[in-house]
Amino acid sequence: MQALHVHHGLQAAADAFEAHCRQLCEQMNVPLVVQRVAAQHAPGESPEAAARRARYQAFDRLVLDSASKFAIKSVAIAQHADDQVETVLLALSRGAGVAGLAAMPAHWQRAGISWYRPLLNVPGAVVRDWLTAQRQSWIEDPSNAQLRFTRNRIRHQVLPTLYAAFPVMRETMARSARHAAEAAQLLDELAQADLTKLGVPPAIAGLQALSAPRQANVLRCWLRVQHATTPSEAQLAALVAQIVACTTRGHRIHLKVGRGYVHREGPVLVWSEV
Repeated sequence: MQALHVHHGLQAAADAFEAHCRQLCEQMNVPLVVQRVAAQHAPGESPEAAARRARYQAFDRLVLDSASKFAIKSVAIAQHADDQVETVLLALSRGAGVAGLAAMPAHWQRAGISWYRPLLNVPGAVVRDWLTAQRQSWIEDPSNAQLRFTRNRIRHQVLPTLYAAFPVMRETMARSARHAAEAAQLLDELAQADLTKLGVPPAIAGLQALSAPRQANVLRCWLRVQHATTPSEAQLAALVAQIVACTTRGHRIHLKVGRGYVHREGPVLVWSEV
């Protein structure tokens, strides 16, 4: 067993988080690796997305560095059922599509490693009660009380009322997230099939033969898989409009998309950070 703590360096309490992890791992006799990351967000990227990207980069570094030492085959992450409900409501508040409404998967494969969220069906209160019964302390993130963050407003102001009105909401919302995940998988399979036909980078003429929703679907997949970036709805709509209008050799495309720019190079679209 190997523990990893990612030090985001985004708030004054970050050092206290690290100290608590060190103490707990020493108590449990579990080796701990601490990785400090630069989690500042780029233009067009949310702070939450930047922190998540930095975390997964830290996970990847640990797996690569530990290949010969620990032979890591699986990684467990501790989000619980209330985190899942918050994620679905946050996605709804932002007008997310089915991929966003699918929220967090309980199990997936990435970079040859099995990833798990074993507590995803367990309410947060049950986790805290168990820790209390084990006489195990935990540390609270001070930023969780700051209502300027949308997730915290959902947690403190919205969820208590919803849980009172709909006691089984955790279960029903988890079911909705699973349905959304199935729909997202079908869209992804369609995008992968289209991308195989279009080529990488995608051919403009091939894109023009697709419907606008199908263009948006395959472009979103291409940007995510090939370039690890996500366009906004407005950016994607502008790109699709430019593809439709691209009927002459001299038609220029250069649009801000995600963390970089999509531009035309002859018959294809390419993405770069400048």
